[in-house]
Amino acid sequence: MAPRLQKKTDDRVVFLQQFLKNPRQVGSVIPSSRYLERRVVALAEVPTARTIVELGTGTGGITRAILEAMPHDARLLGIEINPRFQELLNGFGDSRLIPHAGSAEHLRDILAQRGLPAPDAIISGIPFSTMDRGLGTRILASIAEVLAPGGRFVAYQVSGQVAKLALPVLGAPRRQVEFLNIPPVRLYRWDRR
Repeated sequence: MAPRLQKKTDDRVVFLQQFLKNPRQVGSVIPSSRYLERRVVALAEVPTARTIVELGTGTGGITRAILEAMPHDARLLGIEINPRFQELLNGFGDSRLIPHAGSAEHLRDILAQRGLPAPDAIISGIPFSTMDRGLGTRILASIAEVLAPGGRFVAYQVSGQVAKLALPVLGAPRRQVEFLNIPPVRLYRWDRR
């Protein structure tokens, strides 16, 4: 296991600042709880994945949990659109992490640009409920297109919008709820056959 990555700033303050600047892009007032981090990592089966993509890294709580759980020879592509969150991601100092500033809509091109194979796991905390419906649909179509056979897509959301948007391209998900998070979060998992 990788050593525990230290936080360089108070994530809650940065998260709240970014939420206040752009609530539709951030989607929550505080970062994920440790309980949610553990649940996401387990649901995505991170310890067995070789290539992992995280869409919307935020202040990096889930990112840290992924890095701690993933194999030493695995790669994590972290895609973040928010410049302040991207700064935090660039400071992680783990060679397995590939930070990328950009939109999840361009996932296929980003993977090709970085020379990465089809991901075994894609994890998303981006708020599908507050983004333009067309953009959300394009992101989900991109996920369906690039996910490796046997791969998993896990989304953690306050709203159920992602399940509705994903139905035509990914089918019906498995569902869970993490109550030990503020607010409680819904978790969805799709598996590529």
